[in-house]
Amino acid sequence: MSRPSVALFVTCLVDAMRPAIGFASLKVLEEAGFDVIVPPDQTCCGQPAFNSGDRDGAVAIAKATIVCLEPYDAIVVPSGSCGGTIKVHYPEMFADDPAWLARAEAIAARTHEILSFLDAQGWRPDGVGLQTSAAYHDSCSGLRELGIKRQPRTLLSAVAGLDQLPLKGAETCCGFGGTFCVKYPAISNAVVEEKAQAIENSGAALLLAGDLGCLMNMAGKLHRRGSSVRAFHTIEILAGMGDGPAIGEPA
Repeated sequence: MSRPSVALFVTCLVDAMRPAIGFASLKVLEEAGFDVIVPPDQTCCGQPAFNSGDRDGAVAIAKATIVCLEPYDAIVVPSGSCGGTIKVHYPEMFADDPAWLARAEAIAARTHEILSFLDAQGWRPDGVGLQTSAAYHDSCSGLRELGIKRQPRTLLSAVAGLDQLPLKGAETCCGFGGTFCVKYPAISNAVVEEKAQAIENSGAALLLAGDLGCLMNMAGKLHRRGSSVRAFHTIEILAGMGDGPAIGEPA
């Protein structure tokens, strides 16, 4: 009997800045019983162009992504923001184009953020342990567009020895916001400064989240503050990679 298959949409940020997240996603999905396909023609989801007001550019990228992903019954994304772009914003882009709207809605229905997908499958990490403490940050897109809140914490509760500590303002933006941090650097820096202080005040040794952009922003600020807190994507912990280099550390 053949195993069900899923397409892994790696995201351009993971591919360029933290490939370990892609490999961790592959490992966990295979452990969950899936055959994993990485579509070779995938590129950016178009989120930066869409958020910056480049509608034509975003639509062109969205069309290419839809064509790339249409052959697959399920698409899994290790990013709440990229997942939100495909699931929520692709249909918005094509609201006045019935033919492409139908295709966008079909892809949106088959696209899943990886942590919520694994939780819905009933998968839990088996034999994964990490004797440390962690604080979890809820990314804006994952939380508000996709409703991701309980799922990562449920999955992490199955990691032996991992103590999840409360983070004050866990649902508050980290200040990254994609191109927001470039357009409004002073505001972005003030927001992440406050977030970094809250992370340190939590007493956690690790910072976890489901979006690499948020993690890079917070990890960078923590490093500049001289903090010992180390940052990982949640899927890396679930894959048993929590003893490797953290985000921003040399491999």
